Amino acid sequence: MLELQYELESKAAKWYATIDSANAFFSIPLAAECRPQFAFTWKGVQYTWNRLPQGWKHSPTICHGLIQTALEKGGAPEHLQYIDVIIVWGNTAKEVFKKGKKVIKVLLKGGFAVKRGYSQIVKPLYKVTRKKNEFMWGPEQQEAFFEMKQEIVHAVVLGPVRSGQDIKNVQYAADGDNGPTWSLWQKAPGETQGLTLGFWS
Repeated sequence: MLELQYELESKAAKWYATIDSANAFFSIPLAAECRPQFAFTWKGVQYTWNRLPQGWKHSPTICHGLIQTALEKGGAPEHLQYIDVIIVWGNTAKEVFKKGKKVIKVLLKGGFAVKRGYSQIVKPLYKVTRKKNEFMWGPEQQEAFFEMKQEIVHAVVLGPVRSGQDIKNVQYAADGDNGPTWSLWQKAPGETQGLTLGFWS
């Protein structure tokens, strides 16, 4: 994750866009012979997943690999990928829009859906975090902050939230021309990298 952040920071672009595949794990069908290992019982009835479940430890790796393959085969423009999120950049909004449109076409062709308006959640926070703007926290910012926290709680697919005195929560933040970016990590003693809980822009 840090390598991805450093690589993104090395791109001296003026414009960035994120494309988030909607429910990417559920876009990936499980082979019939694999389904029994995902069986579970609920209220006395046995069920099984027929799509890649979100809570399985290998789901992020499988999802990342399949999206990466789709992007490579589809001839996607230069981008960075983190599981089901793709970042494109450029020096003009038009350039970034064109690249984003191409990535979306490739994803749709590969059987994935796209979340529209994904970065709109934190848009009200951009107003108060830009260098030239006065910091005035209002109801709109509070609501966006609350919604962002809810998204963080529900988006944990890379590692469970851990608690305890020896667990350290680490947040990395950067302020760009187009708004803030941040990532949240948890580290336990002896871990060099820790577990990623998520990243946002």
